Amino acid sequence: MTTSPQDQAPKAPALPDGGHPQRWLILGVLCLAVLTVVLDNTVLNVAIPSLTRELGAATSDIQWMINAYSLVQSGLLLTAGSAADRYGRKKMLAAGLALFGVGSLVAGLADSTGQLIAARAGMGVGGALLMTTVLAVAIQIFTPEEQPKAIGIWAAVNSLGFATGPLLGGFMLDHFWWGAIFLINIPVAVLALVAVIVLVPESKNPQGDRPDLLGAVLSTIGMASLVYAIISGPEHGWTSGQVLVTAAVAVVVLAAFAYWESRIPYPMIDMHFFRNRQFTGAVSGGVLITFGMGGSLFLLTQHMQFVLGYEPLEAGLRTAPLALMIVALNFTGVAAKWAARLGTPLAIGLGMAVMAAGLASIAVVASGGYTGTLLGLVLIGTGAAVASPAMSHAIMSAIPPEKAGVGGGINGTVAEFGTGLGVAVLGALLNSRFAALIPVAAGSLPGALALADSEGEKGRILDAFSSGLETSLLVGALAVLLGGLVAGALLRRAERADVA
Repeated sequence: MTTSPQDQAPKAPALPDGGHPQRWLILGVLCLAVLTVVLDNTVLNVAIPSLTRELGAATSDIQWMINAYSLVQSGLLLTAGSAADRYGRKKMLAAGLALFGVGSLVAGLADSTGQLIAARAGMGVGGALLMTTVLAVAIQIFTPEEQPKAIGIWAAVNSLGFATGPLLGGFMLDHFWWGAIFLINIPVAVLALVAVIVLVPESKNPQGDRPDLLGAVLSTIGMASLVYAIISGPEHGWTSGQVLVTAAVAVVVLAAFAYWESRIPYPMIDMHFFRNRQFTGAVSGGVLITFGMGGSLFLLTQHMQFVLGYEPLEAGLRTAPLALMIVALNFTGVAAKWAARLGTPLAIGLGMAVMAAGLASIAVVASGGYTGTLLGLVLIGTGAAVASPAMSHAIMSAIPPEKAGVGGGINGTVAEFGTGLGVAVLGALLNSRFAALIPVAAGSLPGALALADSEGEKGRILDAFSSGLETSLLVGALAVLLGGLVAGALLRRAERADVA
């Protein structure tokens, strides 16, 4: 692909010495915005039992409530980033906050699974605008020397929101009905919107790329089809016509997306980026780190409530050690010092290896109660605190500065796609294992327990669920470990090539 004139467009006006005078306050506002979006990725997990009871939601409904948000968001992130570069990052950030607030209102008042899924998809549109512009604005207001620290803080807040979603959800469900987990977004969105309008400077590249609408449609359809095939596998059978046709659609559409992106002059993602080992290594590691973390939290919150018998708030509190490790290591600067001392490749590789060890330890000892799970949560938090900021910085460093919006879109797409795929794949593995040991007609663990006619039968059902959980977590651990090895190796080769 030839370089277009837009690729050589002028950057935003030069920053004064030391960056924007209010850059740290602006970063706080940006973190508030992204915290709301990331929380919504996991806050729904602890509401699964409530939604199952009050809306009559089946397992596939629950997964679509989670994935409708992440899939729409991941499908639109690249287009949103390109539009932000062209039309103004502040405008897109404000629009995203407004759409996210309205979607939260509709979701909080929904009275059926269909309405909630549709509202979650609408929230995904606002979330796409938010996630792609937050990191782009941060890149614009900080000097190159301060960008790694700013990205580290952003990544820490991102991880914190991801991990504390179950805690917030548990607190809300302990005091209010399930719709409150969405309505709480509204005052935060309003506050962030006012702060963005007052504080955040406008930045854009007037000659930037055109939005790639067809690419957005293809990527959204392709990923939705892929996840739908994975979700439907346990229910309809992996060799059923419905699953095979959906999987074929996913393969064809995603291949068409890659072909389209490699041929047009204004792609959402330049396929030549994948020739950059730093970019490829960071993206592959980013997908798998969120795959393992998102899927494991989805499974663990169900295990704590259904099997161990904790209330929603108790389940949220018992996932807190993961978040506490991320906060302690990032906001004290310990994780940044480790990463600087080890170097990016080794920091990412070791961080993901520690995460994998945490997932594996939970798989081995989860059936024995919470004590054994605690060690796994601490290990996952420690690994994520080191690996996630290094991963985000590696991705943004591989993208030209004038493409900051697209870079933020790629980073967000990696996180959203990895999380959605983790929930779908690990959830499907759990369901497949569970369905092989209990009547398929039960549809879910609560349904199977309701049909049990003896304590022995209930014990057999819980053992089946625990067995499925163990298998799923071990698969997640293996994926994270392999991701760390691949990402570390590619980044190491990229560093050596740069030196040469």
